[in-house]
Amino acid sequence: MGSDSNDGLVGRPAYARLAGAPISWGVCEIPGWGRILPPDRVLGEMASVGLHATELGPLGYLALEPGLLRAQLARFGLGLVGAFVPLPLVDAVAARAAEAIRNTAEKLASAGAEVFVVALVMDHEWSRPVPLDDAGWRRVAAGLAEADELVSELGMRLALHPHVGTLVETTIDVQRALAATDVGWCLDTGHLLVGGVEPAEFIRDHAERVVHVHLKDVDPDLASRLRAGELQLLGAVQRGLFRPLGQGDAGIAEVIGLLDERGYDGWLVLEQDTAITGDEPPVGSGPILDLIQSIAFLHKTAGTTGEVPR
Repeated sequence: MGSDSNDGLVGRPAYARLAGAPISWGVCEIPGWGRILPPDRVLGEMASVGLHATELGPLGYLALEPGLLRAQLARFGLGLVGAFVPLPLVDAVAARAAEAIRNTAEKLASAGAEVFVVALVMDHEWSRPVPLDDAGWRRVAAGLAEADELVSELGMRLALHPHVGTLVETTIDVQRALAATDVGWCLDTGHLLVGGVEPAEFIRDHAERVVHVHLKDVDPDLASRLRAGELQLLGAVQRGLFRPLGQGDAGIAEVIGLLDERGYDGWLVLEQDTAITGDEPPVGSGPILDLIQSIAFLHKTAGTTGEVPR
């Protein structure tokens, strides 16, 4: 597990490989998601709680030109982990995907990114997925293989991300995608569990596929309502679907232990989807409080005695 691009992380304990994602501060491109906090606040709070790097967030939130992005992150002592990229590979849009992938991947690589995280969407509007037949999965697998080769040429790893509202959502979807493709995976503890897959079980069965990790915990009642169709993802998130680590049913302590046993040496991204629906919280309050709780839980899980930043 892990990759050559993670050489600087090898041997460092889990809490020293922690990174953040703007969506943990409510920053999301979906209309109506919630209030968008300014980049300087988000990056500053990431640094203040001891995170070492960040994912990009929605295109346009942070600078994408490599020099500007490096400078923007350097002001806060942060590196760039990578980016979450929704890819439509099942319709006419797929024919233009390679050019878009290369354009984005080249900029990310130039800014120091290590991981190109892909979600398989039906289209750019995130329309509800239509189940694929065998021929459809072959087309998707071919598109992913092409993207994987392109990204690898730039020194990054491609990681397929299971996600509510995409082609890889349920247990059956995960099984089909694993069988049809041979690309690396992003172990997202929250989206796996919401879709019906126990994160620890995924590691036991497919540890060799894990090249990237998103950590979030899950409120079991809200997850059940989401699976039953009583709630949509946005409504569930606004109600607190994703919890600070250790306060849900995702088995985070076991996940961390299994990743360590299997030799995972890559980033652990605190990607705890949040939606801010009221006024902007005062600096030092709001989403940062959940992150502090999550980091404290990871320190405890790892058996460390170091002080958690406040």
